[in-house]
Amino acid sequence: MSRLFARYDQVLQQALEAAARRDYWSAYSEVPSGKIYGETARDDGLVAFEARLGKHFDIPGHPSERAVGDEVSPYGLSLGVTYPAASIETLMSASQAAAAQWAAADPQVRVGICLEIIARLNARSFEMANSVMHTTGQAFAMAFQAGGPHAQDRALEAVAYAYAEMTRTPVEAVWTKPQGKGEPIVMEKHWRIVPRGIALVIGCNTFPTWNSYPGLFASLATGNTVIVKPHPAAILPLAITVEIARQVLAEEGFSPNIVLLAADAAGHEITTDLVRHPSVSIIDYTGSSSFGNWVRANAGKADVYTEEAGVNSIVIGATDNFAGMCDNIAFSLSLYSGQMCTSPQNVFVPRNGIETNDGFKSFDEVASGIAGAIDRLLSDPGRAAGICGAVANPATLGRIDEARKLGRILRDCAPVPGLEGARTATPLVIGVDARDREAYAEERFGPIAFIVAVDNAAHGVDLAARLAEEKGAITAALYETDEARILAAADRFATAGVNLSVNLTGGIYVNQSAAFSDFHVTGANPAGNASLTDAAYVASRFRVVMWRRPLAA
Repeated sequence: MSRLFARYDQVLQQALEAAARRDYWSAYSEVPSGKIYGETARDDGLVAFEARLGKHFDIPGHPSERAVGDEVSPYGLSLGVTYPAASIETLMSASQAAAAQWAAADPQVRVGICLEIIARLNARSFEMANSVMHTTGQAFAMAFQAGGPHAQDRALEAVAYAYAEMTRTPVEAVWTKPQGKGEPIVMEKHWRIVPRGIALVIGCNTFPTWNSYPGLFASLATGNTVIVKPHPAAILPLAITVEIARQVLAEEGFSPNIVLLAADAAGHEITTDLVRHPSVSIIDYTGSSSFGNWVRANAGKADVYTEEAGVNSIVIGATDNFAGMCDNIAFSLSLYSGQMCTSPQNVFVPRNGIETNDGFKSFDEVASGIAGAIDRLLSDPGRAAGICGAVANPATLGRIDEARKLGRILRDCAPVPGLEGARTATPLVIGVDARDREAYAEERFGPIAFIVAVDNAAHGVDLAARLAEEKGAITAALYETDEARILAAADRFATAGVNLSVNLTGGIYVNQSAAFSDFHVTGANPAGNASLTDAAYVASRFRVVMWRRPLAA
């Protein structure tokens, strides 16, 4: 047993047990507390982040032919960080040269190294939080959780699944076939894990670590070298990740070029050339469906794992907690200004109203209840800033302006108070009818929500499920008091490949996805062809190859 594997064996076993139980478990605390991470951890993380600003991010030994980088925080800060960049052929050559050593390593050695990398990432969670905050626009609390411990849990989950799949087949066995009265045939058989080759991880702007870590660590654990291609607006979090990974690899006697950074500049992206390169065998992609379609069409022989866009929906049939329902929906629509792949966009409400614990509510009263809950939630500037954060991409503001023309404005978008120097927006809520498909049937990424009048809840469920089948959806939510209608909706959304949440009124929101319990994306509709994290996500990243020979009886 390797030294690092022995160090983290208990954590690995706990991860495997948690994945089998699907109960709550986390290896890394989501609480940014000095009692957990060290009394000076918050200040140290900020100092480490600020020390990066205005400087070149040197990665020792990394191929470098030029420097790139022009990140500007959605909060207004120009990071001024540049990164080593090299031609695609230089990166491919370096990755290929490191491949044989990594492929030959025992799976336990690779898994131990991966777990050490994740542990070091966890120790740097405050630095990562500042880096994620100022590249994505997430508020600090979300940047700490989603960019740090939650991403690290997803990384550990991928490593655990990879270990389970790699060890499903024994390393060796003796095979004996009886031959009646004759001597049996006895064979000595050996199996080894053979990785696919070079893995390309294409990062996104909004969740650079959370969305990248599963593919990165699944490929690394299964013996593939990895090239990490960050979004040009969010390089720093993945550059820190690559830096730490290379440090651990070098300390353990491996080539640091097993993990490489493929930084580029906006307007001069190298993503398409990387995708089409014949040496790439695995591609993990998070982003828009339009580019996801292009990736799948142009990836050649590479296996492609995607998480793409979708039209997520909420259907309201009835509720026994009207205020709690409105508050829960308001938070889901406001969180990170609707920039999560799990954020709801459409709220389907019967045009003739619904039954609630507060009596019958008309369509307009339901819409007003949700809009009013948003106003109350965001009435305090500090709380609003902590919930909404900033808008990652300026194009989102233009999308909001266009959405205003699509229906009746029930709540208008406005800047987040107290963040005047940042690019911000609170939710825009538009009222439309189910007939107005051109308004609500496309993903409109950002803080844009439609409250859609439908004939009844069953009509809303069917519309939401059909949208998932046609356009993709990652999440769905239902508010209903009749058990038969709940089960019927669960069946319909399952057919559409959408994970469903029912009657959320407390501290859990449809946007959230928990490692070791929730499968993020199903791979069963156009919102993505893979799931984080199941066996299918890791098992094709390697092959099992045998050699055998006869043994004397």
